[in-house]
Amino acid sequence: MLVSAKEMLNKAREGKYAVGQFNINNLEWTKAILLTAQENNSPVILGVSEGAGKYMCGYKTVVGMVKGMLEELNITVPVALHLDHGSFEGAKACIDAGFSSVMFDGSHYPIEENIAKTKELVATCNKLGLSIEAEVGSIGGEEDGVVGAGECADPDECKAIADLGVTMLAAGIGNIHGKYPENWAGLSFETLEAVKNKVGDMPLVLHGGTGIPEDMIKKAISLGVAKINVNTECQLSFQAATREYIEAGKDQQGKGFDPRKLLAPGFEAIKATVKEKMELFGSIGKA
Repeated sequence: MLVSAKEMLNKAREGKYAVGQFNINNLEWTKAILLTAQENNSPVILGVSEGAGKYMCGYKTVVGMVKGMLEELNITVPVALHLDHGSFEGAKACIDAGFSSVMFDGSHYPIEENIAKTKELVATCNKLGLSIEAEVGSIGGEEDGVVGAGECADPDECKAIADLGVTMLAAGIGNIHGKYPENWAGLSFETLEAVKNKVGDMPLVLHGGTGIPEDMIKKAISLGVAKINVNTECQLSFQAATREYIEAGKDQQGKGFDPRKLLAPGFEAIKATVKEKMELFGSIGKA
């Protein structure tokens, strides 16, 4: 069954490791991530952007697919199904559809409106036993058409949001979605430490986990980051493996197009990428 991310993140924070959120886009991605989590006895968070949710025929379809896989694949590790960078209306729709966790990204609103909308969603999630993530300071790069410059969050604003009772907080510390440019200045650990001092034991979230150097990942975890999001790296590994298969001509069997054969290399590539990240985050064996 799907679970709230609260318990797994509190355990991660106390144990000085992080739980990986890996975004899903189709059946193959979902299956690869769940099997890897089970094989490595790791808790896992399945992230779903609003765009991916629409692509997969809606949130109820996503919930049905994931719940079916949990049963059919005999998945016993903790799994949370989480809306990633959700709008206010998107968060409510995912709650209604049966997600076990949601993110409301109110970072683009004035802080007063971010607080008001987050407060309403916190009340609903608390009533239903769901986990909720909020964001302060927009994450750089592009996520479903939303572009951010990689702001550093205001620690006082982070405290105001944390005090509403959210489960976890994403604070911008110079991180971005997608590939990091060569002139990237790196994570602002000064900001992270200031946020940590303000919000206490609340699990912190690091978005844009692809491309951040290992030493920065480990330092962020030591400073309270308990959830790290990975999407681009899975996209790139899936794309490369699929392209290699096509270019090698192995799908030309004279029997027409067989997606099971075409997507198999990408499936294995995602499993390898997820395991590598779980090892880096320290979540293997922590289910």
